[in-house]
Amino acid sequence: MPAASPRITGFETHDVRFPTSGQLDGSDAMNPDPDYSAAYLILRTDADGDAPEGAGGAAEGHGFVFTIGRGNDVQVAAIEALRHHVLGLPVDDLCADPGKLARTLADDSQLRWLGPEKGVMHMAVGAVLNAVWDLAAKRARKPLWKLLADASPEWLVSQVDFRYLTDALTPDEALALLRRGRRDRERREAALLERGYPAYTTSPGWLGYSDEKLARLAREAVAEGFTQIKLKVGADPADDVRRCRTARAAIGDGVRLAVDANQRWDVAEAVARTRVLAEFDPYWIEEPTSPDDVLGHAAIRAAVAPVRVATGEHAHNRVVVKQLLRAGAIDVLQIDATRVGGVNENLAILLLAARFGVPVCPHAGGVGLCELVQHLAMFDYVALSGTTEDRAIEYVDHLHEHFLDPVVIRRGHYAAPTAPGFSAAMRRESIARHTFPHGEYWAARRAADEEAPA
Repeated sequence: MPAASPRITGFETHDVRFPTSGQLDGSDAMNPDPDYSAAYLILRTDADGDAPEGAGGAAEGHGFVFTIGRGNDVQVAAIEALRHHVLGLPVDDLCADPGKLARTLADDSQLRWLGPEKGVMHMAVGAVLNAVWDLAAKRARKPLWKLLADASPEWLVSQVDFRYLTDALTPDEALALLRRGRRDRERREAALLERGYPAYTTSPGWLGYSDEKLARLAREAVAEGFTQIKLKVGADPADDVRRCRTARAAIGDGVRLAVDANQRWDVAEAVARTRVLAEFDPYWIEEPTSPDDVLGHAAIRAAVAPVRVATGEHAHNRVVVKQLLRAGAIDVLQIDATRVGGVNENLAILLLAARFGVPVCPHAGGVGLCELVQHLAMFDYVALSGTTEDRAIEYVDHLHEHFLDPVVIRRGHYAAPTAPGFSAAMRRESIARHTFPHGEYWAARRAADEEAPA
């Protein structure tokens, strides 16, 4: 008798938190004290784990949602609510068609009522699907970007949910984009493996950093080959001007300076504050207002040109992205690997961007976001948009050491991953040490707090 197909036998969640607030890493106008965290999922199977060393095991799929601390309380619970949909599924079928599970999870009527397709539940769906894609890529013995780039256009289209999109993008149009994107892809893949994918860095620009630290890190970034840095703004107006002046002096005129308000302003204030900063030649203003305000972004874009408007990391789903693009509200689209419903929905979003000719500069940083989103951008370059012009992936130098296949930056570029999978597997010792509240780090910190004098 033929061997039975392996099945999903384990659904293991972890609340992993890192104490980044102590150094103000990640601080911005809306999030002054983030502890970078991951609501983390491991899918286990009864298959033999024969992936190469460092890939996290071919019998496991890893996924997560990024939060900044206490958000893990609700995010882990949301992932757990999807357990019954996944346990027992045949692994071969699941990896052959992740889109089927994507539709099942999106159509759970009782959970859909909480959305639909947005917020905490939708991000939980993304964690599950990303873990499935990690498993599928490991079983194919390919990094995820190459699994996607090698896939047929017809199969990729089958992975996309076109509900609510066909007034902007039809399956036939998507198929044509993907067929066009395959032309000369071998040359682009070779170029990617040789040079990598352009990066920009936010590491110098956190709002809580002193001017001296900002200037030092900005100069170091330029010396390391970065041609764009990003600066957090949106607190005190005079501080914004002073910090932009400091950054521009540090990097010179030949390096792009992007600024990020992290949703801080109303529309009129966004226009006024961006115009004040225009003297420093900002390449874009990011998230100038609520990420849900499509018409507000359109108004800001019209008023602050030639400064570009960038947003997307907090877009709930493909429908919001469709509206931003159809309304001409943004110049740069920023995808996020864990904000929407996983790889499947990000495929839809990349196709929408290609349809409207808008460059994609992915949001990253956090914990593990660089590791994940590099795969999506590299697939886009090799087999969809075919270009890196005016495109770069955000890079932040935090917490990569906790991953089995961490990002590698060379001369301001992401080196293409070669290990099978989605680069999502976190080191077991890191999970154990930083699991909240009983991991070694958090237990020791709690004991120290209890012993400290009042």
